[in-house]
Amino acid sequence: MSIKQRFAVAAGVSTMAMLGGSAAFAQQPFPNKPVRVIVVFPAGGATDVVSRLVFQKVGEQVGQQFIIDNRGGAGGTLGAAVAAKSPPDGYTLMVYSATLMASAHLYRTLPYHALHDFTGITSLTRLVGALAVHPSLPVRNVKDLVALAKARPGELRYGSAGIGAYQHLAASFLATMAGIDMAHVPYKGGGIASTAAATGEIQLMLTPVAEVQPHLQSGRLRAIAVSSPTRTTQFPDLPAIGETVKGYDFVSWFGAFAPAGTPRPVIDRLNAELRKAVAHPDVAARLSALVLDPMHSTPEEFAKLLKAEYDKYERVVKLSGARLE
Repeated sequence: MSIKQRFAVAAGVSTMAMLGGSAAFAQQPFPNKPVRVIVVFPAGGATDVVSRLVFQKVGEQVGQQFIIDNRGGAGGTLGAAVAAKSPPDGYTLMVYSATLMASAHLYRTLPYHALHDFTGITSLTRLVGALAVHPSLPVRNVKDLVALAKARPGELRYGSAGIGAYQHLAASFLATMAGIDMAHVPYKGGGIASTAAATGEIQLMLTPVAEVQPHLQSGRLRAIAVSSPTRTTQFPDLPAIGETVKGYDFVSWFGAFAPAGTPRPVIDRLNAELRKAVAHPDVAARLSALVLDPMHSTPEEFAKLLKAEYDKYERVVKLSGARLE
């Protein structure tokens, strides 16, 4: 089955269902039934961790279930296709990262438009990546890594959640700025890729801390730097990549979305509940421990961020040289 056929199957929702969903909203308060939250990557990755943590709290706040539906594949675009074609009634939501904007420039064609077919509800967290290496790799810092990669061009393998995913673009951007050549190995999700790194199948990853933290704690991976322009408060002894590769900065975000056309009262209710959820002390502390700092915004503020990120990733994807049909 071609990718276009998979998109068609994944995203098939009838117009009558959409109209029925809107009518139901008009008659009853929101939410009055379980809400599906499409997570566009498999279970175990950072997107999944954030979604489960935040929406469990939202469910407690409103007294309704928010059911996580993992729809991984094609760098998150299969799940996004489902979300884009779902009824715009607030009962199907999506959690995605800045990869949504990267994919818009990576794929020649997609069955949705990243800016036009979704309504951004709010950003959820700021995302800082950790550059983690397998213990067998004889490097202790970014300078060592760059030197080794230059001595062994094309031999070091780094993993990602798929072509165009955060891990791919962050590492590709690093390679471009440092003048090194590393081999990209895409997987179906960040959690799967981090396991591959921990077993030595690949040598390194530049990925959200949440995806590698268990392996860092067990000693199966070693963190040598963070992707933010300066050191983080959570790991003050861990250097920023930019301390060695001047100008490097690759910070991303996770956000919540609804299909375009979702009524504004629904968007406002979700925005308010998500604001309370990410600000809750327990949730904020657990996110912060993973270097996923709470990041709430109004729908208008989020819309401005999305447009800026859309333009930014056009440049980043071009630099990576990646392109998919």
